[in-house]
Amino acid sequence: MPATSTDDDSRAAPLTDGRPVVALDDPAAVQDRLTGAKASALARAAREGLPIVPGFVVTTAEVERLAGGASLPDEVMTAWRELTGDGRRPLVVRSSSTVEDLGDSSMAGRFESVVGVHGREEFTRAVDTVIESRTTAAAGSDTLTGREPLAVLVQPLLDARSGGVLFGIDPVSGREDRLVVAAVTGGPDRLVSGEVDGDRYELDRSGKRTDVTRGDGGVRLRRPQLRALADLARRTARVFGGPQDVEWAFDEQGHLRLLQSRPVTAEARGRPYGPVLGPGPVAETFPEPLQRLETDLWIPPLREALGSAVLLAGTADRAAVEDSPLVTVLGGWAALDLDLLESSPESPGLWARLDPRPRLRRLRASWRVGRLRSALPALAQDVLDATDHVLAGVPPLADLSDRQLVAVLHRVQPALRSVHAHEVLMGMLVDPAAPRLTGVSAALRVLARSRRAGLPDAEIVAANPVVLALAAPRICAAPQLPPDVDAPESAPPGDESDAGLLREALRLRVRWLQEVTARAAWLLGERLAAAGRLAGAEEVRGLRLADLADAVQDPQLVLRPHLAEPGEPLPARFRVSDTGRPVPVTGTSGGSGAGGGSGSGPVHHGEDPPEGAVLVVRTLDPSLAPVLPRLAGLVAETGSVLAHLAILARESGVPTVVGFSGALEQFPPGTTVRVDGDTGAVEKEEEEETS
Repeated sequence: MPATSTDDDSRAAPLTDGRPVVALDDPAAVQDRLTGAKASALARAAREGLPIVPGFVVTTAEVERLAGGASLPDEVMTAWRELTGDGRRPLVVRSSSTVEDLGDSSMAGRFESVVGVHGREEFTRAVDTVIESRTTAAAGSDTLTGREPLAVLVQPLLDARSGGVLFGIDPVSGREDRLVVAAVTGGPDRLVSGEVDGDRYELDRSGKRTDVTRGDGGVRLRRPQLRALADLARRTARVFGGPQDVEWAFDEQGHLRLLQSRPVTAEARGRPYGPVLGPGPVAETFPEPLQRLETDLWIPPLREALGSAVLLAGTADRAAVEDSPLVTVLGGWAALDLDLLESSPESPGLWARLDPRPRLRRLRASWRVGRLRSALPALAQDVLDATDHVLAGVPPLADLSDRQLVAVLHRVQPALRSVHAHEVLMGMLVDPAAPRLTGVSAALRVLARSRRAGLPDAEIVAANPVVLALAAPRICAAPQLPPDVDAPESAPPGDESDAGLLREALRLRVRWLQEVTARAAWLLGERLAAAGRLAGAEEVRGLRLADLADAVQDPQLVLRPHLAEPGEPLPARFRVSDTGRPVPVTGTSGGSGAGGGSGSGPVHHGEDPPEGAVLVVRTLDPSLAPVLPRLAGLVAETGSVLAHLAILARESGVPTVVGFSGALEQFPPGTTVRVDGDTGAVEKEEEEETS
C-alpha cells in the first residue's frame, strides 16, 4: 500500500500525475498530495474493507487549474454522469485539503461542503464553492495561506435512516475505555453543522451502553447498532493507527457506512482505574504545585496522618486504608482519595445499611454527646504545646552544619505527622456554620497593622509567624506575602476550646513546621550552589530528600536535580489512568454552600477582580484573601466549607460556593450569575435588555 504522506514538505504542493479525476477505489487515491487527507483516508479505508460510500476525487492538480479559471474537463463530467446516472442521483460535494483531518488539527468546518447537489449546473457551482472556500478559510485563520493543495471529494448523497459522529475515545476526558456516539435522524450533516445536538451515547469498548443523554433531533439506537459502531471504532483505529473521529450513517437497508474518518484531536489519557481522587480537601494546604523535595518533605507526613486519623475516627477500616493511595501527586499537584473520605452510596457497608446516617454525621453526633468531646480538645492542646516546644527548640539555622540541617528535615516530619492527624480529626467535628476566627483572618489583621507601621516583610514574619497563613509553602529565599491587604472589620466570637479554633491553631502549626523545613532546605541549596554542586539554590527543589542527604554525606556525589514543569491543575474529581494521567469523573456539577448569603455579578477568572465581580476559581488559594471585600460572590471548583478562604469569605459577607465541579467552563468571564451561599446554587441570570 502506498504510504500516506503527513510531513509538511509532502503537503507543500499538489501531486501531478496527469489525471484530473481519480476514483476512490483507484490505488493512487491513497496519496493525500493527490486527493487530500479526507479522500485519501476513505481510499485507505476502502482498501481495508471498511464500508465507505463510493465516489471520485477532482485531484489537487486539477483544482489548481480550475482555480485559475479553467472549466471542468470532460474526464470529470464523465465521472459525474457515471456516478449520478446522468444527474438523477443527488450528490455530496466536499473539500479534501491536505491540511484538514490531521492528527494535530482537524480544521473541521473551515472548508465548504455542499449537500444535495442535483444536476450538472448545481454540480459545477458546488465544485466552485468548495474551491473558493480555500480563500475564505485562509481569511479567517492565522495558519492557512490559501495556497494549500485542495481536492474535491464527490459522493452520492446517502439516504440515511440515522447518522452521527463516533469518537474512538472520550473527546473531553481522553478516556480510552469509553466510546462516545452522537446520533440524529437522517444523515449527520445537521449534527456536525450544529443545527441539532442529537442523542449522546457513552459506550464501553464492546458497545455496551453506559450512559445516554437525549437531545434535539436524536435517534434511539438499538444494541446491534451500538455494537456495530463499537466494531467500526476498533477497525478504524487499527487501519489508521489510533482512535478516530468518524462520521457514519445507517442506510435504508440498515447497513452501516463510514462517511469520514480523521484522528481524534483530544489527548488520549488511558483507561482510568482506582478510587476517585480530588484536590479539594488539600488544595488550601498546597495551593501551588510541588517540586520533588517539597513532595518528599510534606506529602508522606500528610499521607500517614490521614490514614491514622480515619482509623481513629472509625470512618474507614484498615483494609480500605491499606488499599488506598490516601494522597497522590500528579504534575506537582496534590490530591486526596475522595472515595475514602466520602461515604459511598454505591457500595455501602453492612453498618451503613443498618444505620442510614452518613459516617461524618455519626461522628459529629458522638462529638455532641461527649464521646469524643472530652478527649480531643485536650489531646489537640497537648499537640499544640508539643509542637510549639519543637519549634522553639530549633536553633538559628545559619548556625547549623549541613548534616544538622538534614537532621532538621527528618526530625520535623514526626511533628508534622502528628499535627496533621489531629487537624484532620478536629476538622471532622467542626460545625461549618459556626462563626470563628481563622488563621487567614488573623494574619490579615496582623499584616495590615504591621504594614501601616512600616515594617518590612522579613521582620513581620519573624515577629508574627501567623502571617505565613497567607503564603503557600515553598522552598525559597523568603515566603511571598500578598502585596496589598485590608484587615477584616471585626473578629467573630469564639471559644478557645471550640473545635474550629483548635483546628485553625493546628493548621497554623502545620504551616510553621513546613516553613522550618523550607528554610533549612533553601540554606542547603545555597551552600551547595556556593560549592559549585548546584547551578543555583533554586535547584535544591529538584532533588529527592534521600539524594540531598547523600550529597551532604559524600562531597563527591554528582547531583542531578530535575525541576519539572508543573502540569495542568487537576480536575475536581478524577481517576488515574494506566498511563498515569488524570481522567475527569463527569456528572458531579453543583456545589456546597459555604455561607455569606446570596449575590450576583459578572464572572471574573484570574487575578485582580473588579468591584462587584463573582470570582470563579479552581482552588481556594489563601492568597486571594485580600480581594474578598470587593467581591459579589466566590465560586470554587474544589475545596471545603471549612477552608480558610471559605470561612473568611463568610465572615466578609461574600456569598460562597465550593466544590462546584466544572465551574470555570460552565461560567465564562462576563457571564452574570447569582451565587447562593446557603444552598450552593450558582445560576446564570438573563441580562436585561436596554432600550
